[in-house]
Amino acid sequence: MGGSAVRGVRGAINVTQNSRAEILSSTRELLIKMAKANHVRKEDIASIFFTATGDLNAAFPAEAARELGWTEVPLLCAVEVPVPGSLPLCIRVLLHINTELSQSDIKHVYLREARVLRSDLAANNT
Repeated sequence: MGGSAVRGVRGAINVTQNSRAEILSSTRELLIKMAKANHVRKEDIASIFFTATGDLNAAFPAEAARELGWTEVPLLCAVEVPVPGSLPLCIRVLLHINTELSQSDIKHVYLREARVLRSDLAANNT
């Protein structure tokens, strides 16, 4: 394997209601599991892109990263494309990390009902 590269780690989680507390606690849970699964230290994080479905507006999911102490990491939130029939109340994350892991070694994390988004990868979640 070569040296360090920037890799993307995908993750998603859904919540049961549009509340600040639930958005932040669920996003923290997802970020922690994504970081642990890929042995990420905060200094390894290049940036994080968050999306939330249009029914979630009680908090910015990026706030959860700040609560974890990731204060120097560039963060961006956006609204997910509102595709008819898509999973509601869902937060998606694209975590960009500097790592020596190969792309095939990256572990993507899909929790709760968000497992349906990538059922091919959800079986690998712990």
